[in-house]
Amino acid sequence: MPLSEFSYNTGDQDEFTRLEQSAKLFVAPPVKFKSLEELVTARIVRNQLPFDYGFSFLKITSDTVMVPITVQLDNRSMSFEEKDGVHLGTLNLYARISTIGGRVVQVFEDTIHDDFPDTLFQQYLTKKSIYGKTIPLRPGLYRLDIVLKDTHSGNTGVVSTNLKVPQYDAEKMDASTLILADSIEKVPARQIGIGQFVLGDVKVRPALHQEFTAESKMGIYFQIYNLKLDPATNKSNVDAHIRITTAKGDQVILDLHQGSDEFKQFGDQLTIETQTTLHQADFAPGKYKLEITINDKVGNQTLTRSQEFTVKPAAQPARATAAN
Repeated sequence: MPLSEFSYNTGDQDEFTRLEQSAKLFVAPPVKFKSLEELVTARIVRNQLPFDYGFSFLKITSDTVMVPITVQLDNRSMSFEEKDGVHLGTLNLYARISTIGGRVVQVFEDTIHDDFPDTLFQQYLTKKSIYGKTIPLRPGLYRLDIVLKDTHSGNTGVVSTNLKVPQYDAEKMDASTLILADSIEKVPARQIGIGQFVLGDVKVRPALHQEFTAESKMGIYFQIYNLKLDPATNKSNVDAHIRITTAKGDQVILDLHQGSDEFKQFGDQLTIETQTTLHQADFAPGKYKLEITINDKVGNQTLTRSQEFTVKPAAQPARATAAN
């Protein structure tokens, strides 16, 4: 389903600098939305404003993991104020990450906006909006609490979940979360590391439910760590086998082998970053499975990761009306 991105105001425009500082300090900032914090502290569960969430894990150093956290909301769940032909929606977001013992290690808060012109308002109500935040954490088991409050209606949604940050192996081949995205795009040099969903020099917007429509593109983002380097070239030598089958495995849709030179390399790390079009002729509506096997020819190591996804029928174009 098409998504719009929330705009937000944090008071700090340099996301990369903030990420770097947080990775060093791991100090929770002072709380701005006290009433939302109280809902978490009191363990009050509210479903007035339902929303979806997800997270991924990517290695920064041997003891620091980058954790992109995503929140997604049906636009129809929000309330809007109409002003000068524009419908304005505003949410306050409070999120807290704490140890199982209750020690708070990270807090982030944002005021996020969704604004639609009157001519497109009814169309946008059928869609979703998405917000992302990247937090550095040390490996371990945490509790993640997220609160959203609609400032117009006062409705609030609260979710709490365990967040298990993996310990990446320092020697053997390892890998990030296999991220399926509805959009992967390069960012200008001045925006590297800045903003929602930006990982390095690309913007990777995750598909939270791994759902795509026929004729849309499915992005694949995947990092592999601790590859052995060929002494002659000082580069890795990898065979990446990318395979897509029906969920039951009875039909092969894509079977592709690619080498290291076709991917980003940085030292002993390699990044697969690609998009494939889900043509209706190949991808009838249904469930599929993506499997990536990495064969490190220098280190004689093999690693496999997989992810299921769903293809839905292509959206039908909206019918024209007299008003249009």
